[in-house]
Amino acid sequence: MGMFRLVGLFAIIPTTVLLTISFFVLYTLRRTDTQGLKAFGYVIAALLWLSALLVFSAGVYTVVSGHTPMECAMHGMMKTHMQEMMESKMLGAMSGQMPAMMHGKTDKSTIKQ
Repeated sequence: MGMFRLVGLFAIIPTTVLLTISFFVLYTLRRTDTQGLKAFGYVIAALLWLSALLVFSAGVYTVVSGHTPMECAMHGMMKTHMQEMMESKMLGAMSGQMPAMMHGKTDKSTIKQ
């Protein structure tokens, strides 16, 4: 569990790379005169900042909780899948018992197991 907390610290590396790239995008925008290119550059810089924020927040979450976001998502999907399997098993077992119960026959010989 403690190892995953340290993995969250590695989020600093891609965050730094994304912010460095956005710096150079903004630096080159200062030198260009084309308005369309400037608008495109600002959009790219904003997307890079958003990506850096997402990566950094995932790293903080990992450090604080000790679980990776992907691990939590997989756990949630597995839990949902197991609930669906249990419900289908229970419904299958109940469907075998329902005809006998509806006709008033509830002795052991008529109920499928």
